[in-house]
Amino acid sequence: MPVSIPRLRIWFAAMALIIVAAVAGFYIYARFQIRLAIRNLPAKVGIDVQQSSEGFSFSKSEGGRTLFTIRASKATQFRQGGRAELHDVNIIVYGRNSDRFDQIYGKEFQYDPEAGTVVAKGEVNIDLAGNSEGQKLEDQATPHLGREPIHLRTEGLTFNQKTGLAETEGVIDLHMPRVSGTARGATYDSKKNELTLHSAIDVRTEGVQPTRIQAARGEIMKQPRVLTMDSVHMTSRDRTLLADHAIVNLNEGNAVEHVDATGNVRISDSGGIQVRSPRADLNLGPNNVVKSALFAGGVDFVSAKQGASGHSGELLVSFAPSGNIGVKGSSATQVQTIYAYRGATLHREAQKMGKNPQAFTITSNAMTFAVDAGRLLKSAQTDGPGQVVMSAAAPKNAGEQTVVDAQRLTAEFGEQNQLRTVHGIGSVRVLSRVPGQPDKLSTSDSMVTQLTPAGEISSVVQEGNFRYNEGQSSKSEPGGRSSFAARASYSPQDDSLTLQGNPRIVSGGMTVTAEIIRLLRRSGQLFAQGNVKTTYSELKLQPSGALLATADPIHVTAHAMNAKQLSGLAHYSGDARLWQGSNIVEAQTIDFDHKARTIVAQGDRKHPVSSVFLQGDGKGKASTMVVTAPRLNYVDGERQARYSGGVTARGQDGFLTADHADIFLNAAGTSRIGEPSQLDHIIASTHVVVQQQERRAVGDRLVYTAATGTYVMTGSPILSDPVNGTVRGDSLTFYSHDDRVVVESKGFSRTVTHTHVSR
Repeated sequence: MPVSIPRLRIWFAAMALIIVAAVAGFYIYARFQIRLAIRNLPAKVGIDVQQSSEGFSFSKSEGGRTLFTIRASKATQFRQGGRAELHDVNIIVYGRNSDRFDQIYGKEFQYDPEAGTVVAKGEVNIDLAGNSEGQKLEDQATPHLGREPIHLRTEGLTFNQKTGLAETEGVIDLHMPRVSGTARGATYDSKKNELTLHSAIDVRTEGVQPTRIQAARGEIMKQPRVLTMDSVHMTSRDRTLLADHAIVNLNEGNAVEHVDATGNVRISDSGGIQVRSPRADLNLGPNNVVKSALFAGGVDFVSAKQGASGHSGELLVSFAPSGNIGVKGSSATQVQTIYAYRGATLHREAQKMGKNPQAFTITSNAMTFAVDAGRLLKSAQTDGPGQVVMSAAAPKNAGEQTVVDAQRLTAEFGEQNQLRTVHGIGSVRVLSRVPGQPDKLSTSDSMVTQLTPAGEISSVVQEGNFRYNEGQSSKSEPGGRSSFAARASYSPQDDSLTLQGNPRIVSGGMTVTAEIIRLLRRSGQLFAQGNVKTTYSELKLQPSGALLATADPIHVTAHAMNAKQLSGLAHYSGDARLWQGSNIVEAQTIDFDHKARTIVAQGDRKHPVSSVFLQGDGKGKASTMVVTAPRLNYVDGERQARYSGGVTARGQDGFLTADHADIFLNAAGTSRIGEPSQLDHIIASTHVVVQQQERRAVGDRLVYTAATGTYVMTGSPILSDPVNGTVRGDSLTFYSHDDRVVVESKGFSRTVTHTHVSR
């Protein structure tokens, strides 16, 4: 059926009205639902929600103070479930104590009132700032911030108004004045005022000595410039720090001010020094320069370049300006002193150069190390008693050690950190150990040990009440050796000990004093100069001996002495004098063998050897005889004194001369203690002359018997005196006690009785 145009117009108009009514109904219903949802928000989330023409805001309060406020320029729509899209959002966190003014802001957020979350859809920024005057200001008042906030930028942030937590798993850019860095993932607790960085922290500070801080995880707590981190790696131009945990404090200028590191702390610098400890505290000054560092809990330190290492309970390192601040490539500070305490040890390996290099170890309860140019050890001084152990490194000297103890020790180092000198003060004790030899111990008031650049000991000087002792070196020296002096100098090149200042050496019953004494410790050879005096004591009586047979001490004096073995052969020179009791030998030089009891004395015609003997006449009358010659050889076991080089023997009745003379003595058992050895007989040879006042006898050989006073001369003897003239024969026998002379010649003899001898 055809439809008229007027009817169609009516139908279209009706349909339009129906559609408009439907759309209007849906709009009115939707608007009613949105308003109803907004009106129901307070009941659902427990906060005050306001909507104004300027936008959207709500806040949460506790105890009359606002904890946080969320503001948006507008809420563009509410979706199913009550969610809303917020635009140009700014979240301000005041904190429970109103001591914060932290802001979270961004362009687009989604609000879920049921979950209580505000989720950023894009980039979001966070400013963390303290508000120390928050309690004094009106609630929600904007504070005057004294320092610039910590600024973070990230994406995908979720803020939960119920818990006060803001979280993101995205990459975070962190910025402060002179500090910037990144991290991945973060949680901000507005109630505790803590920011937790989940992983991959990488922060850099600016300054003369920039620092890079890397960590696996970290927190910014309480104050926005306290960082707590795990698995920390801090790097500056010259130093690196690694630790399991670290708390980093930033100052007002956001420079690192203090670092408290714990757990396997390791610090190394460009000079090759490495320090390891369970804990370390670092204090830094302006521009991130280190002022001091304290290591605790058992500290190990190593200088690989110098072959040095050490250990202490705690270690305090102080830094000083390097003098090159601002110069490219230089450090603002350098190590100045290191104080190691609660048990300190420093060890340095021996240098490879040198014949006998020494490794050394210094130990003490506490030590102070002075450092030159930030890397070179200048000195190490013990704070109280300390010990230095120097050990020979060469294989041929394996096992050799020198151990020094003192109330205070100071070690000085050279240009290559090699040990140069060791000073000891107070109760110094030096112990030398050589395998196969007795230990050698010396003590004194002070000590200085010098070392060569190759690390070898060049000298040891000890002063003040020096005492030296070494144990038994052989069965022949059961008592060992002891030395005393005001000053002693030791030279390892020849293992010699030089004593000065009233020196004295005691060894095996032998005592030596002089102005200077030099002892070769390994061989036992001794040199003494100036007013030398030796006393041999602890002697046993030798009944079969004579000149040196009693148990009385034997004394020897001279200008100088050289003993190959302290208790053996000794050479005395320069006005030498040897005596035991009344038995005396004087010469320019005397070689005395203490063990064998032998004497070799040497002089010249101007200064001959001189000896004194006692002789008796068989009737109890005794007199002395003085024998002189350029040379004397005496063996006490044989009781024979051999004189040569021109002999003179002077007695009470006259004297005899000869080129050679053997004097035989009676055994010591026939003499009284304290008296000189008694003369038994004399055999003289070559150019023999006997002079008794005006009587003179000449021959080639003479036998004199002391007990009878008889002279028997042979070898074409000639006797002459003013009364009888000259008498010749094959043999002449005359007596010192009367004027009888017996002449023998070719089988007959006759007596001449009128020689002139006064009695």
